[in-house]
Amino acid sequence: MNQTENTKGQPDVLPAALFGLCPQCGQKTLFANLTKFSDKCRACGLDFSQYNVGDGPAAFLTLIVGAVILGLALAVEANFHPPIWVHILLWVPLTVAAVVGSLRVSKAILLILEHRNQAREGTIDGSDGP
Repeated sequence: MNQTENTKGQPDVLPAALFGLCPQCGQKTLFANLTKFSDKCRACGLDFSQYNVGDGPAAFLTLIVGAVILGLALAVEANFHPPIWVHILLWVPLTVAAVVGSLRVSKAILLILEHRNQAREGTIDGSDGP
């Protein structure tokens, strides 16, 4: 058995999220573009639109990345005193890359975990009502 696969033949969560692998078949079909999910897997036909990941990770990750980037920018300013254009050239692309990269991975993790746990809206322990 491959180290990146679990007992069901599905890829592990972290490698699947990092490489955009389908949670069912393991093919690189999860994303249609940088952060948008495909409608369905081109290999096995799994419908990705049935999963409700939402945009929750976006605000959370933007705040985390912003705090990290701010700390790094303050450290660079305190130690090296570069001109403002150096800060702009350094931190703007780094911030965009960090937010988009972390958003892609976090959305993939949420979708994969929703698939693995068979989570559905409005159900608790398999019951639909009180």
